[in-house]
Amino acid sequence: MARAGKIRIKKGDTVQLITGASQKNGGDRGKTGKVIAVYPETGRVLVEGINRIKRHTKVSSTARGTRTGGIITQEAAVHISNVMLVDPETKKPTRVGVRTEKVDRDGREKTARIRVARRSGKDL
Repeated sequence: MARAGKIRIKKGDTVQLITGASQKNGGDRGKTGKVIAVYPETGRVLVEGINRIKRHTKVSSTARGTRTGGIITQEAAVHISNVMLVDPETKKPTRVGVRTEKVDRDGREKTARIRVARRSGKDL
């Protein structure tokens, strides 16, 4: 599977699902959540509380006698094109831009790339 361009979303970002079935039809479109993991090789992200699936695992007993398994509800990965970063100021979805600025580190001048919300211009 081909990679999905540049990955502009990072772990810990708050994102909103922008495609799929609406919430009134049992879908997740419009819901926001925190990114748990990013998978750049497949172009997918794992978002807290979005795209929850039920996984059936075999019931077994541990050495102490406790039972593990059964039906487990967990998040499944969503394609990165289906989520958008949430602007920290307006709380609405926004595109991500990059601003470069000169930074003095250890006596040497380097350029730092800073992610910026296109909607409000605030740093992310």
